[in-house]
Amino acid sequence: MANHLELIQELQQLDKVPSLERLRAAQKRRTQQLKRWAVYEKEMQNKKRKADKKSRNLNSLQQSESKRRVSFAASVALLEASARNDPDEVRYLLRNNVSPDLCNEDGLTALHQCCIDNYEEMVKLLLDRGANVNAQDNELWTPLHAAATCGHAGLVKILIAHGADLLAVNSDGNMPYDLCEDDPTLDIIETAMANRGITQEMINETRASTERKMMGDIQEMMRVGDEVNQQDSQGATLLHIAAANGYVQAAELLLLEAGARVDLRDSDGWQPLHAAACWGQMHVAELLVSQGASLSAKTFLEETPIDLCEDEEFRAILLDLKHKHDTIMKSQLKHKTSLCRRTSSAGSRGKVVRRASLSDRHNLCRKEYETEAIVWRGGREEEEKEKESDQENNQVKPVVAVELPDKPKTPAILKDGSGKQNGLITTTTSTPPQPPSNGSTPTPSQGTAVTSQPSQEDVAPKERPQTLSELKKQRAAAKLLNHPLFNGHLGNGSTDSFSDAKFYSEDPRMPLVSSNGNAVYYTPASGDPPLLKFKQPLEEEQPKARTCCCVS
Repeated sequence: MANHLELIQELQQLDKVPSLERLRAAQKRRTQQLKRWAVYEKEMQNKKRKADKKSRNLNSLQQSESKRRVSFAASVALLEASARNDPDEVRYLLRNNVSPDLCNEDGLTALHQCCIDNYEEMVKLLLDRGANVNAQDNELWTPLHAAATCGHAGLVKILIAHGADLLAVNSDGNMPYDLCEDDPTLDIIETAMANRGITQEMINETRASTERKMMGDIQEMMRVGDEVNQQDSQGATLLHIAAANGYVQAAELLLLEAGARVDLRDSDGWQPLHAAACWGQMHVAELLVSQGASLSAKTFLEETPIDLCEDEEFRAILLDLKHKHDTIMKSQLKHKTSLCRRTSSAGSRGKVVRRASLSDRHNLCRKEYETEAIVWRGGREEEEKEKESDQENNQVKPVVAVELPDKPKTPAILKDGSGKQNGLITTTTSTPPQPPSNGSTPTPSQGTAVTSQPSQEDVAPKERPQTLSELKKQRAAAKLLNHPLFNGHLGNGSTDSFSDAKFYSEDPRMPLVSSNGNAVYYTPASGDPPLLKFKQPLEEEQPKARTCCCVS
């Protein structure tokens, strides 16, 4: 729509034009005005409709809000009325079919709350309307536990009169008389227990009944094959429950027989050891630590079992256990080596496994053979020396007395200071005379005093066998050969043996040739004497008698 200035300018121009054109211009302007008005009216109607709609919505909302009322759950209303000690409202709720045993999220009933607050009239009202006198909350506390703990003697009498359980055990294993610190109230409880015939055996059996039931369930699970490490909605396992309640036998059954894990966490990151430390279960905590539970394990809130322990004495025990465990781990780390030991069933001796070249392995085997041969020969020499000393002690004494009347002969020592060794004899030895086979007495030429003079060849060191197999071959050759020295001493009817006694006395070391070509010397101080081969005496052939006639 044109503004006022445009209309004035247009009028000044229309004054100069003919009347017909001015008429047409007026009609055009009128048409534009009508169109503008129609649009404006339409907009106004739309706005009015929107306003009416808003008003209607607002009215309906106000009407609906005016009809609403604040309402609470029946359990909340009953507990709130009981806590305010309002018997009228409680009666009203009970008349409207509200259960007197309704509880909150902690399991607390109206009767619990009245026993805590010492409302006798309300307690009687609830009991008359059928409230459970032995109702338990989440920690297994009964109304009698609450009344006994608070020392309300009148409420204790009312509860006992209505049949309260005197042996009810809460989650901590305590009965009402365990929690009572008021002497008059305690006298009432103990008198009631005596009147019911409750003994200490019954008390102990009742205390252990829960743990026995749990152990029965665990054994049934083991028999069926169920998993003992399964977790509930909060992540707790059976071991968590046993640790929190201090069930030592159940914990031992789970750990030692069922194979329960000690490192499983619940929804708060607690391991069984955290639960035992928080609730002061000392024996279960020691058992868990002995089975590998870590005292350094942290919850999701970075708390260790020691941090959760409130009892100072128990905390000191846990700290001592941690110190001992750290000491053991440090000692194990000190003795820990990076070498791996082989433990096969093929008779291995747990040798250290190392990589070596072929030459190194060959030299190693050779050294092992040499060491084994030296050790073996050394052991044999000690046995032979003991046998020689026994033989010398058993020899005939008169011969020794004739040859050495003043003092016994001692073995001569070599110039280099070494004593008697295997294969080298430098001592003067005496052997008893051997009687000849023909029964004649021994002559001075057949004396047994033999003196061996070491020669340069004898003193020179001989090449020792390098391996155990060569040493065995030499010893076998020494045993199998029939040494002439012992043939002469045995007197088997050969007179040549006695005639050559002088020759043998000059050099008692008789060389024998082994299979590898090395010379082996045998002396009386060597190992076992060679095997002797006895020859059967030849029988003289009887001359055949000649016959008087011959057959042709």
